Order: sequence, then structure tokens, then C-alpha cells
Amino acid sequence: MSITATELKTNLSKYLLLSATEDVYITRNGKVICKLTNPFQDKVDTAKSLFGVLPDTMSLGEAREESLGNI
Repeated sequence: MSITATELKTNLSKYLLLSATEDVYITRNGKVICKLTNPFQDKVDTAKSLFGVLPDTMSLGEAREESLGNI
């Protein structure tokens, strides 16, 4: 999403909440001057991508042993 700096000033709390789920690009005179983003989003995306990777029958210890064996 792209908004103007004036719009950000007017509705800061709205865009702070929105930045938890998507990047908000702030523009001034038609040029992007900064990006408002969630600093933990990469970690959240990584964690979500791992769901369902391990079989239900495998324990955490077995998964750890298997991953160490692949190094």
C-alpha cells in the first residue's frame, strides 16, 4: 500500500495497525521516502512456511537428530 506523508500524519494509528500485516510505503511529492513495516514479519512468514513439514509421527527429538545428520 502506498500513502502520502500527510495521510500518515492524519491516520497514524490506522497505518501502524495495518503495517503489522503489510508494508506501507510513504510518499512525498510522488516519491517513496520510507517504508513502514513489521520487523518480525520475516520470522512469522518463515514459521508459517514450516507448518506441515514434519510428519505427525515424528517427535521433535527425532526431527532434531535428522536435521543434524544432514549438516
